[in-house]
Amino acid sequence: MSSALSPIDPNRPSAARIYDAYLGGTHNFAADRAVADRAAEILPEVPLIARANRDLLRRIVRYAAARGVHQFLDLGSGIPTENNVHQVAREVAPDARVVYVDLDPTAVLYARHLLGDDTQTAIVRGDLRQPAAILAAPEVRDLIDLGRPVAILMIAVLHFMPDGPELDAALHAYREAVAPGSLLAISHVTTNGEPEPTARIAELYNRTGTPLVVRDAARTARFFEGWRLVEPGLVPGPRWRPDDGPVSDAERYLTLAGVAER
Repeated sequence: MSSALSPIDPNRPSAARIYDAYLGGTHNFAADRAVADRAAEILPEVPLIARANRDLLRRIVRYAAARGVHQFLDLGSGIPTENNVHQVAREVAPDARVVYVDLDPTAVLYARHLLGDDTQTAIVRGDLRQPAAILAAPEVRDLIDLGRPVAILMIAVLHFMPDGPELDAALHAYREAVAPGSLLAISHVTTNGEPEPTARIAELYNRTGTPLVVRDAARTARFFEGWRLVEPGLVPGPRWRPDDGPVSDAERYLTLAGVAER
């Protein structure tokens, strides 16, 4: 895939930079912060939800590494922040190899800066709905051995993808490309029985040109077709193997999460 980046438009909000603003990062512009601020006005828990999603990513990566899966393909990786996949994985598996993939040029630019000359990581600019191009990228071929288990991460990204044959075909292609024992991890925006706030946030994103698709558990579960969900199944994000015991108010985080094995 081409390493050339399209120009970064500071006046057009991007999902990756808005998410960075939720996390208190510095890789965003006024247009992104305006959307983040408006989302927090609609739903004050939004920054907390974003941080909880990063904590979920950390737990998933540790789980995969502890199972002996030391290769990670992070699709829709976003802008680098604390507890990146390669950093967390190496706490358990120093030999872990990670390829980050994102379509946003800001995310790719800062990931390249962060990774530097780290030979066990790489960043690819690409759309996860084009699996053939991603899997054929030199960075992926150099670092990921598809003959061994791989953890495919789709954390907080599929809710920016509309339903349709293209997405279905991409998910099928990733499943068929990886070895038995591989993992698929997904987190996804949902409602908590009160859809009005999430509908308003979806409308806000739609106006920025980044559609947000809020799916319920049944629609999200379809993404795991052909995989076997591991315990505890598809659950509110904070309830996926929490570090500190049961979480009583997990539904308010508006996130579903699951990990499945091939």
